[in-house]
Formats: sequence, structure tokens, C-alpha cells
Amino acid sequence: MQHAVGAPLPPPHGPGIGHVGRPYQAQHAGHPGPPPISPPPPAPGQAPPPPAQGRPQQLPAPGQAPQPGWSGTGPTPPPAGQATGHVQLPPGGPVPLPAPPAGSGTGGATLAVLLIGPAGAGKTTVAKLWAARRRVPTAHVSLDDVREWVRSGFADPQAGWNDHSEAQYRLARRTCGFAARNFLANGISCILDDAVFPDRPVVGLGGWKRHVGPGLLPVVLLPGLEIVLERNAARSGNRRLSDEEVARIHGRMAGWYGSGLPIIDNSTYDVETTARVLDDVLARSIASPPAW
Repeated sequence: MQHAVGAPLPPPHGPGIGHVGRPYQAQHAGHPGPPPISPPPPAPGQAPPPPAQGRPQQLPAPGQAPQPGWSGTGPTPPPAGQATGHVQLPPGGPVPLPAPPAGSGTGGATLAVLLIGPAGAGKTTVAKLWAARRRVPTAHVSLDDVREWVRSGFADPQAGWNDHSEAQYRLARRTCGFAARNFLANGISCILDDAVFPDRPVVGLGGWKRHVGPGLLPVVLLPGLEIVLERNAARSGNRRLSDEEVARIHGRMAGWYGSGLPIIDNSTYDVETTARVLDDVLARSIASPPAW
């Protein structure tokens, strides 16, 4: 028994697909198939196609999948209502001041926080715990972590402050601000941490306010020098600074006293206590924003 070859594949089912016709069945000897269709004449200068073996090849019907070599139009994208795999996210704009929470602490308020402090103050540790313990979605972004995204050509802070390190700092700060705005635009609070100096406009609050928005709530974490030196000694890698550098940074951070920003001296607090105090301080800042 011989089977005919070259029968067209059934077209895919979908919108706009008309009647497919009878399903493919093997043609037995003595049971002729549909009448043959003559192929189109060859273009001038082209050789005629070889004769088909068995059942003649048919042209694809409208809406039918093209045969190999078919020069028809390509696939069309699905209708807009049927597209999948794409979620529209609201764009991030400048962060406004949050509404005061109803209960104690920050509650369910969506807010952007900047935790300031010298190296060894515990900014990153406290920020992580505070973000993890909130009842609403909250993200944590550390500027030092973002700076270290640069793997080749990283401006090591131990090499000193120069144009290269300043450019990478500005880029990291802008990246953090972009992340914070987009988190808040999608209902996720964000706490940032950075060693912002009160006496340097380049690494000052103005840049943070410009990149995040007027609703940014800054809080200073400033333990005593002995505590900072002890914590710095437990560090390793490029996060560990010399005692002289730590003392110099700590002394300059004292300039935040009298600035009007809330300051937390966590010299005698553990991380849990500091996170609770931070939440209370932020609740007061929401009710009465500091002037900065």
C-alpha cells in the first residue's frame, strides 16, 4: 500500500482562521484525491520547477500556514488585550511628604528615608532590620553597595577623594535616588544609607533631595567615637578605614548638631532598640518634617 506525500499541514486554530476543510487522510490506490492544481508559471529567466512526485503540491489557503519557501507576510503580533509577559509599572516621580500615620510609629506609611552616619555607626545594619520588621513592603539600598557595583575601575575610598571617586559617588547617588522613586511609585517604601557630610556640598543633602524628592526624611545616626572605632576594627576589606580617618569623619559628622535634623546617639543601644527608636523618630518627622 502506498501513501501520498506532500499533503499540507493543518493550519493553527485562532482568530481569523476560516474553515480548514476535511482532515488529512491517506490516499489509497483507487481513491483519487482532489483534482490537481497547476503551479504558477515561472518568472522570466527562471527554470520551471521539477514535477511533483505523487500528489501535486497545493498553494496555501488564506489563513493557512505557508509552505517552505513561501514568501508571504510574516507573523502578526497578538492583539494588545492578549499580550502576556509584560506588566505596566508606574514611573517614579519626586517623592512627596507622606501622610501622618494613624497609630504609633510609622505604621503603614509609604516613605523614603535617608539614614546618615559615619563609618561604623551601624547605618546598614539598622536600616536592614528596620526595613525587614515593617508591616508594609520596604526596601533597603546602601550607597556603598551601589558604588561597589563597579567591578573594574572601582574608585576605592581608601585611595582618597578625587575626580574619579566623586564621579562614581554622584552616579551611585543618582542610581539610589532612581531606585527609591521607583520603589515608592509602586507602593514600596525605601530606606537609603550614606555617610553624608554637613560641610561638603558635593556629598550633601542637596543632591539626595534633588534625586529622591522633597519627601525624603533624613535621620542622623551618631554614636560616640569609641563605639565607631570599635566597630570599624571589626570590619575587613575596603570597608575598614584607618583609626585616623574614622576619627576625622566622626568629627566632621558632629556638624549635624544644630542642623535641625533628628539625631540618634546609639552608643548604648543594640540593633533592635536602635531600629525601634528610628521608627519613633520617623513618625515624629512625618508629623512635623524637619527643615533642611
